[in-house]
Amino acid sequence: MFRIQTFNKISVRGLNQFGREQYEVASEMAHPDAVLLRSHKLAAADVGSSVLAIARAGAGVNNIPVKDMTERGIVVFNTPGANANAVKELVLAAMLLGSRDIIGGVQFVRHEQREVDDAALSKLLEAEKKRFAGHELAGRTLGVVGLGAIGALVANMALDLGMQVLGYDPAISVEAAWKLSHRVQRVENLHSLVARTDFITLHLPVLESTRGLVNADLLKVVKPGACLLNFAREEIVDNAAVIHALEQKQLSKYITDFPTLALLQRNDVIPMPHIGASTEEAEENCAVMAADQLKDFLANGNIRNSVNFPAVSLERTGGFRLAITNRNVPKMLGQILSAIADSNNNVIDMINKSRDDIAYNLIDVAVQPDEATLARIRAIEGIVNVRLV
Repeated sequence: MFRIQTFNKISVRGLNQFGREQYEVASEMAHPDAVLLRSHKLAAADVGSSVLAIARAGAGVNNIPVKDMTERGIVVFNTPGANANAVKELVLAAMLLGSRDIIGGVQFVRHEQREVDDAALSKLLEAEKKRFAGHELAGRTLGVVGLGAIGALVANMALDLGMQVLGYDPAISVEAAWKLSHRVQRVENLHSLVARTDFITLHLPVLESTRGLVNADLLKVVKPGACLLNFAREEIVDNAAVIHALEQKQLSKYITDFPTLALLQRNDVIPMPHIGASTEEAEENCAVMAADQLKDFLANGNIRNSVNFPAVSLERTGGFRLAITNRNVPKMLGQILSAIADSNNNVIDMINKSRDDIAYNLIDVAVQPDEATLARIRAIEGIVNVRLV
């Protein structure tokens, strides 16, 4: 039986993925095999030696000490794309709020106290509605920065709305490219994209290359009056530079899911309380996806959507399976296979992949390895962990 420790409130649909006959799930647990969480800030010291994997029901993993986990051979999963539709729909709402003064109009109607009857109120609103006029999205140009699961959905949606769409992503994957409409115009230069678009929407992870990507230099070349949307990560945007661009009217509005006190002082900023993925459907999708990934890893050693290990999947055709993590250095696989051969065991099937400084192996063998064989493999210099799956 596998033991799963949870943090935060996990969707019931996700928890129901763990059958009671094979899994024990609880928020308080000694010696868990895996951890399932959402936004809980996990310290390295809180992760016991029994933990094999951590899954976050969400895309970002800033709350998990990924580097420390990699050193210990602990696989960290996330759930890219599971909340993509929720974010896409909120981006649409943000573009509508940015193109028409809907919030100002609602506030005007709610706070109008001078009129005492419906007829007078109707007459006033008819006279004042021109104050809240705006523009339609159709015919406008959207620039999508980051064409992954969310960015591709946003780009395709904007095309359906009659917008022109420019996309920028120097690291777009083949899978993401297949999901992207051929009508999206890809640009190779971010400065070119922001100079030509009425709306700029960000859909990037936080990396050293993306931290502070939207800065003073970039905002200088933005098309005057453009609206900037950030439903990705706070660290991608230099807020001081954005405020300066708003003051200079280079930007007309900044709509963000990551408000700060300085941004809240401005009427040309529309702040939201980090609700991009806050729908019941998104939380369920993320929880189910995270649970399924943990189950496949614990039961079969397969890895999908890890942020620190390579993607590895091997169909089980019989025999006994070894899951082995090692430092990505030369001659490791040969030593592992020699240890198996020395025990008079045959390899049925295997796969070996690496990612940065770590390598991962799934090896199916004919006979169940004994403890002596496992000990010989663990004793090889560079081996991080060995598991009989």
